[in-house]
Amino acid sequence: MSRRALRPGVGDWGPDADDEGCDVLHVDMDAFYASVELLRYPELRGTPVIVGGGSRGVVLSATYEARRSGVHAAMPMSRARRLCPSATVLTPHHGDYSRVSAGVMEVFRSITPVVEPLSLDEAFLDVSGAVRRLGPPARIAQLVRDRVADEQGITCSVGVASTKFVAKLASGGAKPDGLLVVPHAETVAFLHALPVGAMWGVGARTEEALLRLGLQTVADIAHVPEHTLRRALGEATGRHLHALAWGRDERRVVASSGAAERSIGSEETFSRDVDDPRVVHRELLRLAERTATRARAAGLVGRTVVLKVRFADFTTITRSRTLSEHTDVTRDVFGTARDLFDALGLQRARLRLVGVRLEGLADAAGRHHQLLLGERPYGWREADTAVDRAGARFGAGAVRPATLLSPRS
Repeated sequence: MSRRALRPGVGDWGPDADDEGCDVLHVDMDAFYASVELLRYPELRGTPVIVGGGSRGVVLSATYEARRSGVHAAMPMSRARRLCPSATVLTPHHGDYSRVSAGVMEVFRSITPVVEPLSLDEAFLDVSGAVRRLGPPARIAQLVRDRVADEQGITCSVGVASTKFVAKLASGGAKPDGLLVVPHAETVAFLHALPVGAMWGVGARTEEALLRLGLQTVADIAHVPEHTLRRALGEATGRHLHALAWGRDERRVVASSGAAERSIGSEETFSRDVDDPRVVHRELLRLAERTATRARAAGLVGRTVVLKVRFADFTTITRSRTLSEHTDVTRDVFGTARDLFDALGLQRARLRLVGVRLEGLADAAGRHHQLLLGERPYGWREADTAVDRAGARFGAGAVRPATLLSPRS
């Protein structure tokens, strides 16, 4: 597996640059969902692969071979297929992503307890407390890359810097499968060569506003008086961008309690608009099963169930309900999502998409279920756990609710 490091560009930054005081690492998996799928289909390595839903769904991830054709995440599948007709399209396996992510986060926490996950596939690490034990930050970054590759079979890119903002930019510049160190003394030079769109917090509208002002690079922003930026972009945004343009970022890496995600969810775009509530109920059950399975695989439980509904005209609404206690039980998640849907009283409205999400996540190990009077001590969660074991041994979907056993499944 490649250990290619990004070749330094202009300036004194690169994999072998001075890492004194650069205690912040940003680690980002390379094409994470696609990379995990290649563990299942190793014969597809080196070929264009797209992970996503049906013809009306969106791209979840794509290999770099597919990205060279212009395919990117969140792109409609129909467009991705046109751009890269030779690509192999794979159905997502969300349980695999949660399992590999848990392994990756375990690697991080074995190196430093100060880990701040941003999603399943990226996190900040503060390695200041690990330097005496493991060596300088660049060496620790390479250790992270080696262990992720050896233990999980996928690659990652790592940015090493003195602040979170610069570390995140550095990991992006190191992709794929690279390592980039931005020395503390070179921070401003590194930033000033970048386009304004690279800055943290600059979305499409803010970028458009900056370009209208004639500001094309971070250096341009840095040399505009702060009061001018505040007047043009708003008080908070102007102050924020001016500080970042000079490398000032006071945010520290904040260790999480172990929940790598703010929420876990699944959604499905129907192949054609649906107005039959029985079909919607079936899909909600499928999505609830997928969501709860992912939560159990990640060792998480959630307290709030969120229903997402998108109508044929693309109008989208969400409804949520907070439960009396945390859960990872498929029956609980489905029952709540179904009740939320029924309460909408849609009267055969045509739907394009439905989704189920579990929020308010916490570690399952620290939660205890309070039995109700007369309730059996063993029940649906134990049944779900048995289904998980069967799926791990015989393949996902080996045991499923009878309602989902049809030609469509």
